[in-house]
Amino acid sequence: MTTITLPALPYAYDALEPHISKETLEFHHDKHHQTYVTNLNNLIKETELEGKTLEEIITASAGDTSKAGIFNNAAQVWNHTFYWNSLTPNGGGKPTGAIAVKIDEAFGSYEKFAEEFANAAATQFGSGWAWLVADEINGNLSILKTANADTPLAHGKIAVLTIDVWEHAYYIDFRNARPKYIATFLESLVNWDYANAKLAGQEAGVEK
Repeated sequence: MTTITLPALPYAYDALEPHISKETLEFHHDKHHQTYVTNLNNLIKETELEGKTLEEIITASAGDTSKAGIFNNAAQVWNHTFYWNSLTPNGGGKPTGAIAVKIDEAFGSYEKFAEEFANAAATQFGSGWAWLVADEINGNLSILKTANADTPLAHGKIAVLTIDVWEHAYYIDFRNARPKYIATFLESLVNWDYANAKLAGQEAGVEK
């Protein structure tokens, strides 16, 4: 029976330095992310969800209190994988391509988007995520923040970009300065190529 596996990072552990350290990625990916994978496989073992895809497990368990543990671990596996791809060495700054056009359409300017995204990430109380998402029907972009393990998949939204604001994502490098971590993410780490790819895949299925 197929099990859920931990995806490798899409870059070397030290590739995001000096912004995010090798130590952070080793703990965050190899410990935190791996724990969610291990927990999920244990929870779905010998159940009807064993052998399902991660997305199928998330959809089947969302909103079901009896499957809260399964949802939390599955969503965190998915969220973290998306987050790693939302980061890239020498990233950040203003986007180019289709995502830049869609951001201007939705927010008026990149600067306004960056302000609203940073505010969402900074004001997510406790642990969670801030997302740039696209509507499944019309493709319009908006910002969504989710608490703990919650994910856009549970809300009928297509994820385009995310930042992890769980404290373990930034505490080694930024201590309690979440706003500085968010600013660094936007200025130096955002993978706009990945966001463009997600947007292109989403637009292929949008109702015209």
